[in-house]
Amino acid sequence: MRKMCSLVFVLGLTISMLIGCSDISKEGIEEKQSTQGENQSFPLTIRDAVDEKVTIEQKPERIISLIPSNTEAVFALGLGKKVIGVSENDNYPEETKDIQKIGGMEIDTEMIVSLKPDIVLAHESVHNSREGIQQLKDAGIPVLTVNDAQSFKDVYASLMMIGEATGELDKAKEIVTTMEKKVETIQEKAKTIKDEERKSVLVEVSPSPEIYTTGKNTFMDEMLGIISADNVSGGLDGWVKLDEESLIAANPDVIITTYGYYTGNPVKEVTGRNGWDNIKAVKNGAVFDVHSDLVTRSGPRLIEGVEELAKAVYPNVFDN
Repeated sequence: MRKMCSLVFVLGLTISMLIGCSDISKEGIEEKQSTQGENQSFPLTIRDAVDEKVTIEQKPERIISLIPSNTEAVFALGLGKKVIGVSENDNYPEETKDIQKIGGMEIDTEMIVSLKPDIVLAHESVHNSREGIQQLKDAGIPVLTVNDAQSFKDVYASLMMIGEATGELDKAKEIVTTMEKKVETIQEKAKTIKDEERKSVLVEVSPSPEIYTTGKNTFMDEMLGIISADNVSGGLDGWVKLDEESLIAANPDVIITTYGYYTGNPVKEVTGRNGWDNIKAVKNGAVFDVHSDLVTRSGPRLIEGVEELAKAVYPNVFDN
């Protein structure tokens, strides 16, 4: 039930905040990028996703992250041992289970202050907890709000901002470059798929009776474009709820679910629905589950999500 509630919360956040402040985030990065590089020094000031200037006096040794995507970015930068607090929703990497939890939808400001962090990495999607965030600022703690990324480009900007704020800008550049190169490699493979071989895909982010799918301005839609697949909900915007009749009429070649982490058998849940037996994906055994974190969490593992999705939709092209 707790995981279901978390999913509903994430859905609500995503639906209500489809447009991030990626331009603002990039401005903050570009202000310093020309001077920071290998000779990155502190103190430094960054303009964050809510257009506030955040001054960081010294390279952070005690880091708190308010959202899993920020946490994954910090660990990818090699700073896992400096993380002293994470949210209750953090589940990757494994080490996060032993790190002090500082709240979930509502942050425990007293706990955070008592931990004496050098920086708190907030997120635009949880910035509605303005009172708690302001209390941290009033306590003299630097709070950097990272953009609510809705595209790979936005994720790259987020990684660069976190890298700069933690003194690991060069490492962040390496991660972004690696991700970009992997995307290019997948796109090159996808170009070998002929027009008549392109597959239509339905993505389900929650099961029946309230089936949510992903339209444009979502990672899943961008991923499908990268692998040369057609999103049956691509004409819609954001994460939307659809009725079963319209999904049956769409008759997708492939169905991807992302809720296997909290349901026993997501594939059987789809194939066992009344009236779905004539859908091409069901008839041809092309119903697959991909872990939600890999395809919706705006962090460095998104590229793994693209790879998993590619193998599921076009196994003959991407399995090798």
